Amino acid sequence: MISKDDIEAFEIFNSSQMNDYQRAAVSTAIYKKEHAVIYPALGLAAEAGEVANKVKKIMRDGDFDREAIADEIGDCLWYIAALCRDLNVDMENVAYSNLEKLHSRQKRGTLRGNGDKR
Repeated sequence: MISKDDIEAFEIFNSSQMNDYQRAAVSTAIYKKEHAVIYPALGLAAEAGEVANKVKKIMRDGDFDREAIADEIGDCLWYIAALCRDLNVDMENVAYSNLEKLHSRQKRGTLRGNGDKR
């Protein structure tokens, strides 16, 4: 569970590193500008599916390949960086806003349940 200490730790953390990653990652983007938002959103969905598939194989085969899963998570991170760039938002702001939202839900006892407006 996220706590106020977690949010304060994030504020101390040099979160500009997320924006540094974002800039470095998108410097390798080669998709056309007319495919902005759509291309990275579809890529993110595909890579998240690959993460899920690697985890599924743990159940089927009993093989836990931490590095393979981490590689797929890294691909997700790249697509998140590209999507943030295309939406003109900083990854740092997205991450911090998400922590604030989760902390608020925790304080109100609404971490469980459905819907965006909990």
